[in-house]
Amino acid sequence: MKKTLVLGAGLVARPLVRYLLDHPNIQVLIASRTVSKAENLIADHPQGEAVEFDITKDIVELPNLVEQADIIISLLPYVYHVTIAEECIRQKKHLVTTSYVSDAMNALNEKAKIAEVILLNELGLDPGIDHMSAMKIINDVRDRNGKIESFSSYCGGLPAPEANTNPFGYKLSWSPLGVLLAGRNPACFLKEGKQVDIPGEELFAHYEIMEVEGLGDFEFYPNRNSLGYIDLYGIQETQTMFRGTLRNLEWCDTLKAIADLGLLNDQIKHSLKDTTYTGFMRKLINVDPDSDLKVAIASKLAISPDSEIIKKLEWLSLLSDDTTRMDEGSPLDVLAARFMEKLQYNEGERDMVILIHEFIAKYPDERVKITSTLVDYGIPYGDSSMSRTVSLPAAIGARLILEGKITSKGVQIPTIPEIYKPILAELEQLGIVCKEKAVTV
Repeated sequence: MKKTLVLGAGLVARPLVRYLLDHPNIQVLIASRTVSKAENLIADHPQGEAVEFDITKDIVELPNLVEQADIIISLLPYVYHVTIAEECIRQKKHLVTTSYVSDAMNALNEKAKIAEVILLNELGLDPGIDHMSAMKIINDVRDRNGKIESFSSYCGGLPAPEANTNPFGYKLSWSPLGVLLAGRNPACFLKEGKQVDIPGEELFAHYEIMEVEGLGDFEFYPNRNSLGYIDLYGIQETQTMFRGTLRNLEWCDTLKAIADLGLLNDQIKHSLKDTTYTGFMRKLINVDPDSDLKVAIASKLAISPDSEIIKKLEWLSLLSDDTTRMDEGSPLDVLAARFMEKLQYNEGERDMVILIHEFIAKYPDERVKITSTLVDYGIPYGDSSMSRTVSLPAAIGARLILEGKITSKGVQIPTIPEIYKPILAELEQLGIVCKEKAVTV
């Protein structure tokens, strides 16, 4: 029987753990800082075991944990993955993560090949399913002697329409800090042969509207640097390469206002003991204690005091006399805490994942627009769509490695047929389906 070590028992872990436990030839050891979370995931399954492990404190225990397993799946933050990968190479054990490949991880490629170890990364949703569904189409186009003229991709994790019940049009299926920090990233993409660069502070000013069939209109804005995907996907001929984030309407104007107020700043720490949110906001934008805070904020943002943005800040309680309940923190810490309290899913509510690819393919005798659309919903009172789409690809990939069906050594991502074909096929069996459509243009 093969043994899998799962590091971390957070928001996305359950579908992965249950998938592995459902296979009679796999044992699962979950190492988690909060051992009760791991025990809840195992739910007394005879093939499961939980141990306490905090990588920030117990790093000396990592070699012993790795030694017990045939493959390691890390669901920990990406900053720990290189350390884990180095131990996997030392002990000749395979590793799967859902995180982007860092330069430091990529530098381990030759060592991993020499050790005949697979370090399979970016095996989640985005990155992950986006790579796999894109490469399937790109290779199909090549097989028909075609070339890619344009590629645009859009992805978002959102509340399902019936769960879209708060003014932000958003609920948390992952860390609020992660959501908010992504709003500070600069972006770069290729549009009709021209490179477009967007500074981080202007990110939310550069959004557009798109219609998703059956769901209505959404906003999208550029997601980091898209240019690297030209070489990654081997489509040097493309004239457009764009990757974007999908959100419900009014998200971008609201987040731009939040950024303009300085609420995404994590560099400056404030003393917040016994401080009210109004006191904090006055200090943040430097307004007199006797002035009308709502009017002052509206003036700074050049909007009406009765605008929807002001109402959203009120809904977050940022203009209230409630205390922050923090002794110290940055503006980002304060905002993330408000998001964590206010933007939660209610019991039984569903989330929704949308992933859309749009290609223009040029064949010898025609041009075709190819669309790949994934719309997936969480299970009421069960697993979220985000947890399923992030963790199930990693679980399937780990099983395929254990069964000897993925054999390419070194640092890998799921852009080769050996990896993406069987994983996409099994995801379809699990109801996670990318539907393709092609029309001549």
